Amino acid sequence: KMDDDDDIPQLSSHTLAALQEFYLEQQQREGMKTSQGFNQYSIGSIEEDWQLSQFWYSDETASCLAKEAILAAGKGGRIACVSAPSVYQKLKEQDGEDFSVCILEYDRRFSVYGEEFIFYDYNHPLDLPENLLPHSFDIVIADPPYLSEECLQKTAETIKYLTKGKILLCTGAVMEEQAAKHLGVKMCKFIPKHSRNLANEFRCYVNYASGLD
Repeated sequence: KMDDDDDIPQLSSHTLAALQEFYLEQQQREGMKTSQGFNQYSIGSIEEDWQLSQFWYSDETASCLAKEAILAAGKGGRIACVSAPSVYQKLKEQDGEDFSVCILEYDRRFSVYGEEFIFYDYNHPLDLPENLLPHSFDIVIADPPYLSEECLQKTAETIKYLTKGKILLCTGAVMEEQAAKHLGVKMCKFIPKHSRNLANEFRCYVNYASGLD
């Protein structure tokens, strides 16, 4: 009887070791995200996916926006992050602070965050879970994935549905007029930075007296 193993091409021990190392690294990366002790909320624990037009804020910017959101939401406040996962992750690092947060995001990798994750596609701005009540958030932070009026307009529908009033929008400087038109927000002095430099000048817009000026 022939040995069944004969048909299987044998990898050289070097290739095999390299392959095992690669899989091990991959497992560790995935495993770290779920295991205890790893900060699953830290920026970069989920890598940005450019095909989804994702660009994470620098650590400093994410912290600054998270602090602003906490202040604006007030004690026991509710914060919604619409397509702004790096701010969400920063908010989750602020343990013990008195607020709650939801993330509305197209990228299903963020479902690791459990019930706080709500799948969101700006093309269907009001296709939201029933338990997400209108005007139930003290502040909405949004970063529409594309610099187009259509994307802003649709995201604006979602923002207006969710917020009790306060809006913090991050988008390109070129969107200033549209942002005012669709959301009544004005540009702040604060300039958000990204972990990788973007070609487009990026700005923050608010409709309340914020700490970003």
